[in-house]
This record gives sequence, structure tokens and C-alpha cells, in this order.
Amino acid sequence: MTTMESLIGLVNRIQRACTVLGDYGGGDSTFSSLWEALPTVAVVGGQSSGKSSVLESIVGRDFLPRGSGIVTRRPLVLQLHKTEDGSQEYAEFLHLPRRKFTDFAQVRKEISDETDRVTGKTKQISPIPIHLSIYSPNVVNLTLIDLPGLTKVAVEGQAETIVQDIENMVRSYVEKPNSIILAISPANQDIATSDAIKLAREVDPTGERTFGVLTKLDLMDKGTNALDVLEGRSYRLQHPWVGIVNRSQADINRNVDMIVARRKEREYFATSPDYGHLASKMGSEYLAKLLSKHLESVIRARIPSITSLINKSVEELESEMDHLGRPIAVDAGAQLYLILELCRAFDRIFKEHLDGGRPGGDRIYGVFDNQLPAALRKLPFDRHLSIQNVRKVVSEADGYQPHLIAPEQGYRRLIEGSLNFFRGPAEASVDAVHFVLKELVRKSLGETKELKRFPTLQAEIAAAANASLERFRDESKKSVLRLVDMESSYLTVDFFRRLPQEVEKGGNNPPSSNVDRYAEGQFRRIGSNVSSYVGMVAETLRNTIPKAVVYCQVREAKLSLLNYFYTQIGQKEGKQLAQLLDEDPALMERRLQCAKRLELYKAARDEIDSVSWAR
Repeated sequence: MTTMESLIGLVNRIQRACTVLGDYGGGDSTFSSLWEALPTVAVVGGQSSGKSSVLESIVGRDFLPRGSGIVTRRPLVLQLHKTEDGSQEYAEFLHLPRRKFTDFAQVRKEISDETDRVTGKTKQISPIPIHLSIYSPNVVNLTLIDLPGLTKVAVEGQAETIVQDIENMVRSYVEKPNSIILAISPANQDIATSDAIKLAREVDPTGERTFGVLTKLDLMDKGTNALDVLEGRSYRLQHPWVGIVNRSQADINRNVDMIVARRKEREYFATSPDYGHLASKMGSEYLAKLLSKHLESVIRARIPSITSLINKSVEELESEMDHLGRPIAVDAGAQLYLILELCRAFDRIFKEHLDGGRPGGDRIYGVFDNQLPAALRKLPFDRHLSIQNVRKVVSEADGYQPHLIAPEQGYRRLIEGSLNFFRGPAEASVDAVHFVLKELVRKSLGETKELKRFPTLQAEIAAAANASLERFRDESKKSVLRLVDMESSYLTVDFFRRLPQEVEKGGNNPPSSNVDRYAEGQFRRIGSNVSSYVGMVAETLRNTIPKAVVYCQVREAKLSLLNYFYTQIGQKEGKQLAQLLDEDPALMERRLQCAKRLELYKAARDEIDSVSWAR
């Protein structure tokens, strides 16, 4: 195998490993970065432009679904791996890692079935790629991405946004600086209307990353040719245009072998009066070699940055392995120390949420600034202080003797009944803050990476923290209800001593008769006075309830969330401590995946060093 084949084959293997270990092994962001640093070839074209035929010609196999409308509805990441001459051709899907396909008709069916699994049997599209590797002695090492064909109108069964959705998906691949654009255009259409060239020009205006491919040369009208395009006069690119002759529909129907089709394509160009002088630079075989050669030059240019990224990744993975692989001490003292360290790590993150270093603590302020005032405004004082209810309460309070000067008992009963409504919002504020604190405990446990290794300990800390929060909530409820009860047990005298002067200033609307005037006016005045007093108390409680809640719940959570847990831990024996430090199986799997990544990176680094500068 040549140096070029080794280098491109290496990139293919790294890309595939990135996909396997990155997408299916935990979504490692470093692997995503490495994938982005490696060049790929994105195949772009309008519907029915011949994209599928070009890909099948490069592969030398008939393996892609065909039909009318949008056939490619998910990106197909196609990795070609050149094998030794005479070896058997086969294909593997990433979602079926242990199954080898030697029947390429089954490959076509699996692509279609896997597409339907995500999109359903509809005409909709999905950005989730299908990963397919083909191993064959008849290919060159390449990574190609087949994208849905660009379209201009939505057909029945498609969303109105389908045109823009497809363009956005295609654009997300071709606008990456390491993406090589294979722009497919049919020769029997004006190049000025080519969807692929239009998009390529937008994302690659200099044409440095674009390879133009002209299909269907044999379907042009007699007496016409595409020399203006192929020779760069109609639209010039930095790389030469390549003409392709696809299989005819009759050949497809007869299942003509792709190797035979390649030979017929070579014969077409060799004997063509129009394109004979370009025959050595036309056809799918030449296109594959051209792309492979260009990939080699791009990879060589990227090697320093790729090597730097790999070295950085090796350091990070070795550091993570040190962390994941740290042995658990066997003596009780060291185990207790580790548990306390983990508790402190959790407690630190929890406090950061409360103090604003991490998001979430602001929701407590939202309880006081929004929920509590809103709850106070919704209290049914209008009904409780209506004239009918005031008359009823005052009359009942007087008993068999009417009041002489002022209905003081009626006033007290109305006020006590009104203030009793405040118990609901007070308790609701406590419960709302309790809910926020529980959520912050849950988030903090999830964000304490060291604890993920020990699910038993994590569960114990969660239980202890929530138990503490329950105690804080109980104390807080007692405090806020005590505030309400204090307002009910002793009324503010000065407020009522000022009432006669304020009533005289306010005046009342004259009623229709002397008897009604006295009764209605007095009851209305009583309701108004009580309402004013209750409003004053509401404003006081609006300020004091948050103080009590913060003091009893938030402050206590910051100071002593795990104090009781620390006391319990100190009384446990070595065997009990060891049970708390039982490792999470998922973390053991993470350590295994980390080791695989590290092995891949080191092997890739060594292989790059061995082939990158070879001559």
C-alpha cells in the first residue's frame, strides 16, 4: 500500500473510531473536534442530478436506494476502505456493528429501512446520519457524505419548510472549512441553474474546496456538448471539472455490473469526438483518484494541527484515566476522608448555586418577588369584606346587645378572619423555596463529577440532604405562621386611633333614607377600615416572610445541610464505609471507553508519525 493510501486509510479509521467511540460511547466532545479537523467529501446536487450514480460508480457497486422524489432523506456517511486484491467485498453499518453484508441489495434495503426507522414511511428528512463502511479492492480510501438532493418546491406529504430544511442541512456540512465539496450538475441543464454550484459558490467563493462533476453527458441533445463547462470557460473552478457517464436506466434494470459500466464509461470518452482529448481526465475512476490525491494533500497540510489535537487529547485522557482509575483505599480512615472530600465537593457546588456562581439560586428570589405578591393579591378579601359579610359578622359579634360606640368585637373578628388568609401564601412560599432547594440538591449531585463513581454514596447524600431540607421546611413553616399569628394576636392601635379623622375627610355617598344611611354607611366604613388595615399587614408580611424563609431554610441549607450526615458517617465502621464507595457500573464502562480512546489516539499518533512524511 502506498504512503497516500496509508495516510488516507488512517484518517478513515480515525473517523470511524471517532464515530463509534464518540457517538455511541458517550458523545466525547474531543472526538467531535477531531472529526471536525479531518477532511471529508460532501456530495451535493439537486434531485435527479445523478448523485447516486456517481457514488455507485466510485464504489463500483449498486447499493443505493432509487426512486422518484426525495430518496436520500438522511445523510449517508460512506467510508471506503481499500483492501487487498482478491479479497471479498463487504459492507458494515455502524448501527449493526457485528453484521457483514456481502449482498449489496441487502445494503440498499438496510439504508431504506434505517431511514424509515427515524423518519417513518414519509417524505420527511432527518439530520441524523447513517454510517456505512465498504471494504473492497476496487475502491480508493475515501470518506464521502451523501446528502439529500436540493429541491425547489415541496411536494404532497412534505412540510412547507422542506426546501429550506434540506438546504440548511446540506449547508451545515459544506460550510465547514475542512469539507471538500463534490458539486454534481447534470450536463443536460444550464450550469447557471445548478443548485450545487450555486450553494458551493456561497460557501466556497474562491472555489478552493469545490470539485465540479458533470453527469449525463450522453443525454445531451445531438450537436451539443459540455466542453465550455469541462474546460472551465462557463464556470471556472480551481480544480478541473470531471465528466461522468452514468449507467442508463436500461443498464440499471438489467443489473449491469458496475465494473462493466466503468469499462463502458471509459470506452465512451475514448471514442467520443467531443471529449476524446479529455478522456484521461474523465470518468468515475479518475474522479475517485483525483479526490484521493487531493485528500492526501489536504491531510498533509492538516497533520500538524491534527497531531497537536491528538497530543492534547492524549494528555486529557491520561488525566481522566488517573481520575477514573484512582484506587479506593482499604483502611477505614482513608475511606472516611474520601467520603468527606466528596461531600465537601457536593456542598461547594450547592453553595455556588445559591450564591449565584451557578444558575438556580435566583429562583428563590422569584418566589419572593413574584409568587408571594401574586398569592397575596389573589386572597378573597373582596368577598370577606363585602357589606353583606361585614353586616353578618358585626351583628353576630354583638350578640343580643348592639354595640354602643364602635363594633370592636366585629372589627376584631373581621380582622382575624382576614389575617387567617395569609397562612396559605406563607406556607406556599415555604413549600416553593423547599422545592427549589431540592432541585438544587439534585442538580448539584449531578454536577459533582466525582460522585458519579459512587451511586450508593450519591443516594445516601441525596437522602441526607433532603431530610435536612424537610427539617428546615418544618421550622420555616412554624416561623412564618408565627408571624401571621403575631399580627392576629396584637393589632396596631395607632392605626385605629387615626380612623375617625380619616373617615370624616373621606365622606360617604348619601343613601336613600335615614335608616339605610346609618346602617349601610357604617358597614361600608367598617369594611374599608379593615381592608386598609389588612393591606398594611400584607405589606409587612411581604417583607418579613422572605426574611423568615431565608433565615430558616436558605441560610440553614448553606450552613448545615450535611451536618447530621457527617455525624452518622463518623459512627460507621470500615465495612459500612466500603459499601458507600461501591462503584457505578456506568463509570466502570466509562473507564473502559476512556482506555479505548486513549489506545486509539496513541496508535493514530504513532501511525501518523510513521507515514506522514514518508517519501
